[in-house]
Amino acid sequence: MHAPKVVVEGLCKVFGSNPQQALDMLAAGATKDEVLKRTGQIVGVHNVSFDVREGEIFVLMGLSGSGKSTLIRLVNRLVDPSAGKVLIDGRDVAAARRSELTALRRKDMSMVFQSFALMPHRTVLSNASFGLEVAGVSRKERERRAMEVLEQVGLAPFAYKLPSELSGGMQQRVGLARALAVNPSLMIMDEAFSALDPLKRKEMQDVLLQLQKEHRRTIMFVSHDLEEALRIGNRIAIMEGGRLVQVGTPQDIIANPADDYVRAFFDGIDTSRYLTAGDLMQTGAVPIVSEIDAANVAATLNGSAGYAFVLDGQRKIRGFVTRDAIGNAAPSMRPIESIRRDASLDHVVARVVASPYALPVVDDHGCYCGSVDRAHILKAITRSRGSHV
Repeated sequence: MHAPKVVVEGLCKVFGSNPQQALDMLAAGATKDEVLKRTGQIVGVHNVSFDVREGEIFVLMGLSGSGKSTLIRLVNRLVDPSAGKVLIDGRDVAAARRSELTALRRKDMSMVFQSFALMPHRTVLSNASFGLEVAGVSRKERERRAMEVLEQVGLAPFAYKLPSELSGGMQQRVGLARALAVNPSLMIMDEAFSALDPLKRKEMQDVLLQLQKEHRRTIMFVSHDLEEALRIGNRIAIMEGGRLVQVGTPQDIIANPADDYVRAFFDGIDTSRYLTAGDLMQTGAVPIVSEIDAANVAATLNGSAGYAFVLDGQRKIRGFVTRDAIGNAAPSMRPIESIRRDASLDHVVARVVASPYALPVVDDHGCYCGSVDRAHILKAITRSRGSHV
């Protein structure tokens, strides 16, 4: 297991002349509003701790004023903390000197904001290579790298156009390309797609997910939209009033919302769409036998089980054998389709409905990890759709 990319420990930010007074009041149990009323100081972030793993998209969510944008600015130290630590690759950003911070922001960290902030008189290519220019990379090399990234985000044909000749969605792609061109190990995206219309927004989420498949970067993504968080986040952190309320995978948060504030985000959302085969599978529901034991399957198929999955020495699925083959000297093994653990609900339903048997679920390496069947899927969908059925 890698060390986390980002570690945030006990992070606090109070905007005002006497942050310590506010921190003492908070420690004694005062709320953000009480601190404001009694001292005039604004609590941006209070006692927040979490870590971000290498290669994940970590989404920070919350309503306006929840502290998520302040938190992201504490991570790249556009804002200085009142207390606590931010470690990036083990280095404490909160204690770093200005020169270290500048180097970190140029080489290791990129930001993409809601406003595209493109330079109107520079071409798309020149905008995309700007970060590399600032870092002192030669013109030929920076244009080569920027061109590669424009290719990835589908903008190579527009390299010599000006931003004003592009649509809003395309301008946001240029902003994304500029951030990617420096090949950062950490990307911070603050409401990056929220100015776009719903169709363009989904398109940009798809671009991001595709890029993430090709090069796994660590991305901290700020959003106020739960659908967006569920679509792109490996894990989601939900903030309220400067505090961290809950951190977990989309499935954790759907299954066990921490409180009514978190639950309110799900109003009107059909959360079953975000379930995967891994969330729906059961372990131990179907007997398993090794290839060697397939002939002695009678001993395995006791009780009500009518069939068993056959696995090889690497736990890969070879097929299945049924109870009615038991009388034969060598029961014939039949092929069976596997479903990948990350397969979407739609894919799982289409496959399971067409099969009279439960289907095996396999991981990225093709190793068996559980099974899905009709009854179990129906139960899970009914539970997560709740009032939306």
